[in-house]
Amino acid sequence: MAHRLLGLLLPCNCVLCGASGPELLCPGCRAQFFAAGTARCPSCANPLPAADTAPVPCGRCQADRPAFDATVAAADYALPVDRLVLQLKFARQLALARLFAGLLAEAVLRSGAVPRPALLCPVPLGPQRLAERGFNQALEIARPLGKRLGIAVAPRLAVRVRETAAQSSMLHGARQANLARAFAIPERALVEGRHIGLVDDVMSSGRTLQELAATLKRHGAARVTNYVFARTPPNTN
Repeated sequence: MAHRLLGLLLPCNCVLCGASGPELLCPGCRAQFFAAGTARCPSCANPLPAADTAPVPCGRCQADRPAFDATVAAADYALPVDRLVLQLKFARQLALARLFAGLLAEAVLRSGAVPRPALLCPVPLGPQRLAERGFNQALEIARPLGKRLGIAVAPRLAVRVRETAAQSSMLHGARQANLARAFAIPERALVEGRHIGLVDDVMSSGRTLQELAATLKRHGAARVTNYVFARTPPNTN
């Protein structure tokens, strides 16, 4: 009730359409861009044809099985949602991280039968990029997501031991080589035999999550699930 009263006294504007209201996201935009309805591959979260209602992996994942076991995404990385990600990463709008976490938690709850991980691991940034940005957007999302889902967050479960170029700046064929041996797991005991959840803001080609999941599996992880706020549609990878 106190939260509702505060919203009435101090209304804010919807981050997508600008409509005044008590929340950062108005009901209309929430329903249009974040409601359930998009059928997704349970492995990589790419959209499936409307007729494919059964939770089976897409043809690409069946032909070339990824190191991760499942992916949950809250929305497509497309207009106008992509603007929110850019505002978080480059305009330091850190309040958006809590919004992303709430929307992602709702997507996780909708996924139903997907088992919950033992730990959440934010995708790490390299020291140089972390110093430039001042924060890791994946960690900022992971903390409130962990609280919503009741899962502990391990910020240093994985570390980036080699600085890499931004994946978005690389040609598609060079992305895998760019990430080779980029991650390390300092404490194998925290990973071995456990289900690990990887948290990131955007999943584009999936190479970063693939490399990190493969590293976790080499260190004994039993299962890896990706939790990403937005998934880039295949035609824009």
